[in-house]
Amino acid sequence: MNFSSLPFSRFIVVIVALGLSACSTTNSQDDEYSDPLEPVNRAIWTFNWDYADKYVLKPASQTYVTYVPQPMRTGVYNAVLNINEPFSAVNSLLQLKVNRAAQTTGRFVLNSTIGLFGLFDVAQYAGLTRQEEQFGEVLGYYGVEDGPFLMLPLFGPSSVRDGTGDIVDSLYWPMAVIDFWPNVARYMIIGLETRAQLEEQEVLLEDSADPYEFVKQVYFQNITFRLYDGNPPLVIDEEEEAELDEDLEDLLEEF
Repeated sequence: MNFSSLPFSRFIVVIVALGLSACSTTNSQDDEYSDPLEPVNRAIWTFNWDYADKYVLKPASQTYVTYVPQPMRTGVYNAVLNINEPFSAVNSLLQLKVNRAAQTTGRFVLNSTIGLFGLFDVAQYAGLTRQEEQFGEVLGYYGVEDGPFLMLPLFGPSSVRDGTGDIVDSLYWPMAVIDFWPNVARYMIIGLETRAQLEEQEVLLEDSADPYEFVKQVYFQNITFRLYDGNPPLVIDEEEEAELDEDLEDLLEEF
């Protein structure tokens, strides 16, 4: 599994993304996201947020942040994320992002050698910043639709396309050769660090009229944001645009 498919961290990722970017696009299709399993999804959302996060993930994250020194946290987190670089490089290449694929490959080589298996992100000092690409984005690049929205127990928000992409990403080297328990430890580290990032953004969720709908909207906006590398197209409702044109014509005729 990749960064966004860790237990409940996909939800955390989209909330943090909203806080950082405010999802700066206007999409007229916000209310048309496929959600045929909404009753089941809402029940799972309640379990995830009201129980799994409240009583397990949040307290664990707070304890981890409090007692583990920041330099150690940073090093372990860097090493864990370094494992994602190979699938990011391949996925970039599959989207014909040759420069990004080369940059990601360079990051992996530098950090795995000079950076001591990724403990130190030395590649950033060479101008090679982390730019993760998931197979779900590859599918989107070639026109595969999101598919129905899914709220997974513990794993949080997903979709058919993203879920399929997560499975493919888990088959890349070195993901496929990592033993079960090291993988569990890896997932736990990313989950704890990602949950820690939510602390300042949590108010956005708590203040929303419908937290479930809020998470769904932000999730789909975020995957669109990722698919277009931060520059998604502005989608305009044609009917609404036609009505505005008619109103403008009527207004001009009055003059």
